[in-house]
Amino acid sequence: MNKRAAGAEREQQAAEYLERHGMRIWERNYRCRQGEVDLIGWHQGYLVFVEVKYRKDAGKGYALEAVDAGKQRRICRTADFYRYSHGLGDNIGVRYDVVAIQGEEICWIRDAFPHRYAGR
Repeated sequence: MNKRAAGAEREQQAAEYLERHGMRIWERNYRCRQGEVDLIGWHQGYLVFVEVKYRKDAGKGYALEAVDAGKQRRICRTADFYRYSHGLGDNIGVRYDVVAIQGEEICWIRDAFPHRYAGR
């Protein structure tokens, strides 16, 4: 299985997991000039932008380590554009979550990082 197919499979697995735990998935693989977000959904009054990371084992590090400050800034820029382009105001609560899949273990980190502005 190539990397793209494997990634799509893990994102599907993450989406199903989140839906079982009450999240409504609105978008998958949202892309724009600012970047991309794996999943966008609604959960407990928040618009949630979800990054999905997978590692087969710890040989290449842990899945959570892959969401560094640079990746967080790109996700936040993409989230800002998504809200703007969909007419969602600043009043809506936004949350950034990470679903880390390590082997067969799924770990959902809610509110994994704060909004990061460009250059910080």
